Amino acid sequence: MKIKLAFISFAILITTILAGCEPLLVLDPKGPQAETTANVIWLSIFTMAVIVIVVIAMLVIMLFKYRASKQSEDYEPPHIEGNPIVEGLIIGIPVLIVIFLSIVSVKSTYEVESVPEGYENQEPMIIYAASSNWKWHFSYPEQDIETLNYVILPTHRPVEFRLYSYGPITSFWIPQLAGQKYAMADMVTKINIVAEVPGDYPGRNSNFSGKGFAENTFTATALSPSEFDKWVEDIHSTAEPLTEEKFDELLEPGHLGQMTFTGTHLEFNPAPEGEHAGHQHHQGSSEDHDNHEEHENHEDHSNH
Repeated sequence: MKIKLAFISFAILITTILAGCEPLLVLDPKGPQAETTANVIWLSIFTMAVIVIVVIAMLVIMLFKYRASKQSEDYEPPHIEGNPIVEGLIIGIPVLIVIFLSIVSVKSTYEVESVPEGYENQEPMIIYAASSNWKWHFSYPEQDIETLNYVILPTHRPVEFRLYSYGPITSFWIPQLAGQKYAMADMVTKINIVAEVPGDYPGRNSNFSGKGFAENTFTATALSPSEFDKWVEDIHSTAEPLTEEKFDELLEPGHLGQMTFTGTHLEFNPAPEGEHAGHQHHQGSSEDHDNHEEHENHEDHSNH
């Protein structure tokens, strides 16, 4: 009776606590990529729950069935050889579970890395997302707009984010739209996203990158295509242009609010891709490099 009462009290306590919690964002998808991720999470939870329930049930049965009984002190249990069927199940079932989860993981990984099904024939909109301590810079080369700490997306259109960093490695994550992807210096990584439901979705850097990491967040807002076009028009009629001097100020470590500019920093500080990829990123021009080598050669000649 006491055990039953304790179990009921525990169940009521857990229910009360969970009732006051907001839904997990990763389990509330608003796009096909996030939906694939959520399905994999639910499948993993269900698989693990079945395993845990079966193991606990078997443990309880074994404890009751084979517990110590009131046998005489000289009692010796009969010798029993190993059972090949039981041993096969003990080894085979875990192997099958691992194979099943591996297939699911590989299949879902390819799905979230590619353009979602049904959107393959649409031209994706390119948005460059660059992180700095501790901000997010979003550049729209097609719309000639740049935003700070927020990004606007049109619904039902594939968006290809091209990620890189002006500091330590960060991780770009909008839980309700897609999984995480690293942003690094000297290279560009890509992530495809489609927002199917209008709304505001929190995004953040999910990789520790210093003391300002906790507030390295942004907001992703999904608008209908017509509302998105109107937003672009409003920005071009109201926002100030982004200059190289202003961008250098924005790169300074610290937290800032949301800002909007016409033009992008890609014009004077390109992303590390193509001819700007690899170790050329954040280095001087080829002319400066040649002058540096000429200066070193001159010093060597003088020493001789």
